[in-house]
Amino acid sequence: MIAILLIAVFVTAAISGIFGMAGGLMLMGVLAFIMPVPAAMVTHGLVQSVSNGSRALFLLRHVRWDVMGYYVIGAAAAVGALALAAFTPSRFMVFVLLGLLPGLLWIPKSWFEFDAAKPLHAAACGLGVTGMNVAAGVSGPLLDLFFVRTPLTRHEIVATKAASQVIAHGVKIAYYGAPMLAGASAAGLPPLWVLALATPLAIAGTWAGTRVLNLFSDANFKKWTRLIVTGIGVIYLARAVLLAV
Repeated sequence: MIAILLIAVFVTAAISGIFGMAGGLMLMGVLAFIMPVPAAMVTHGLVQSVSNGSRALFLLRHVRWDVMGYYVIGAAAAVGALALAAFTPSRFMVFVLLGLLPGLLWIPKSWFEFDAAKPLHAAACGLGVTGMNVAAGVSGPLLDLFFVRTPLTRHEIVATKAASQVIAHGVKIAYYGAPMLAGASAAGLPPLWVLALATPLAIAGTWAGTRVLNLFSDANFKKWTRLIVTGIGVIYLARAVLLAV
């Protein structure tokens, strides 16, 4: 299990470094398969915070801080709502949500015209993405719905999404980790030395991915993001069906 976890951390960090979200979706599925849901949520949040944080640092000059300011307002509203909730999804629900999320990328532009560059849209993004991140463990496809149709370049998209995901994962860690610190069961969490070893692997994978990002054009970047994430979603829906039978 430890070997699978460490390999998955590097590979998915590299994929996220290229596409900005597909790696996190893949890693959550792996963790939900081998760990209890709360432990998977905390582990995923810790690893993805390192991966997204390092990606944001590597591409720091491309982060759109105007977008981030409004995103934080929406995220704060989500935190207020979550403070009143007591919700832990089942493994089946996690895989259903993971499988359905990629469908958001195929919503016709005429239905919704979300654009993270617009203040109200950025705030709505922070609210929805933070809430979804707690419910499903990831929120990349929902986040991408606000970015895939913006005039931002591929570097600005990946950098700004990475910065926003650091916030979303931080909320998720606090939501599921607080009961563990308060004395509830921490069953399934990997040893601290495994998390320590995963940190440089996440950074290395992210660095490798950002180098590959330079090889894509903006058009091909958005096209392949949709196709890869959709394929992952189909696999997760199949996994949910197997859990149900």
